[in-house]
Amino acid sequence: MAILRPKDIRKMDEKELEKQTRDLNLELAKERANIHIGASVTSPGRIREVRRTLARIKTIKREKRKK
Repeated sequence: MAILRPKDIRKMDEKELEKQTRDLNLELAKERANIHIGASVTSPGRIREVRRTLARIKTIKREKRKK
């Protein structure tokens, strides 16, 4: 999954944001599980990017609710 930038996230509607959040949470859980069982990590920076993207989505959702 590509990393989403704030301008792309702002264009999405609520359903799309929820789907992206679910997908990213699942991907993060899989990566963390692989680390836990001792498997090699395919991309070490991917976990950080997924976490940042999740934070971006949550921040923009909160901004939309405040308006």
